[in-house]
Amino acid sequence: MIITKSQPFTKEEIERLKEEFKVYIKTVIDIENEICSAGMNRHFEGEQLLIEQNSKQKDLWGGGIDLETLEVDFNSFINIRPSDNDTKNEIQSEDIKKKYKKLTEYFFKEIL
Repeated sequence: MIITKSQPFTKEEIERLKEEFKVYIKTVIDIENEICSAGMNRHFEGEQLLIEQNSKQKDLWGGGIDLETLEVDFNSFINIRPSDNDTKNEIQSEDIKKKYKKLTEYFFKEIL
């Protein structure tokens, strides 16, 4: 189940987001408009939903939350963007990482 919103996820929504992988929730966040799409099988699914809602691709970054360690990660194929100086799965810009982590903590404040 994919849920996209600009407010924090409720405990009930987080339970539904866990359905795909049980111990991990994939997320794509529009760091400019502060919108999160979560719970997808593949990051590009959340990316597409956000683009359809008028997000710009340059503002979309992927990662997720390990539900066993509660660690936020910054890894996704959608992050590979040589034109934005990001040539790896992991977000390379420290500024973008900080924004992504802060927004993840906001959207998942019920568990983080």
